[in-house]
Amino acid sequence: MSETDSLDSLQPPADPTRRRLLTAATGVVGAVGVGAAAWPFLASLRPSAKAKIVGAPVEVFIGNLEPGQMQRVQWRGQTIGIMRRTDNMLAQLPDLEGRLRDPNSEADQQPEYAANVHRSIRPEILVLNIHCTHLGCIPQVLPEVEAQPFDPDWRGGFFCPCHRSRFDLAGRVYNGVPAALNLLVPPYSFPDDEHVIIGVDHEGAS
Repeated sequence: MSETDSLDSLQPPADPTRRRLLTAATGVVGAVGVGAAAWPFLASLRPSAKAKIVGAPVEVFIGNLEPGQMQRVQWRGQTIGIMRRTDNMLAQLPDLEGRLRDPNSEADQQPEYAANVHRSIRPEILVLNIHCTHLGCIPQVLPEVEAQPFDPDWRGGFFCPCHRSRFDLAGRVYNGVPAALNLLVPPYSFPDDEHVIIGVDHEGAS
């Protein structure tokens, strides 16, 4: 017997079934590996729960909002103020026009349905993004008609302590302050008398 014959006689006969099993197992492991590597990428394409709700409309109950009171909610990472204005508050608005930079809301800071002297759908309900249009600080709400250190003829409104910008009770900016624009009015609507939806335009809005 030759040396080659001796070595061949020591090798076990080939098992085609075992070879197919090993090939299949290798393929499965490879597929799992590719899937595991791809999972973070595929997951990144799906919006997270937080991303799904960040731009969603927010419905707010205002049935117990007292005259002169402001309620704050969060929408798209911004603070939205909802105020029920009194008749006296509304009466101050026309008298301030000579002291305001944009009294007629000509700048695009509100939907068309809020481009009026009270900057709202219902005169008594004010809905505003209350971040100052200068650098984004949140102004103090000072609704009382009384003299202030920064304005002896204060008629009520918003005062930003960061850089002393002032806005009236419709969110209109005063002359001579760092802020150049009125406070922003977000899209909103009233599904009924006791709720406001932030993020959904008033019916009939373009």
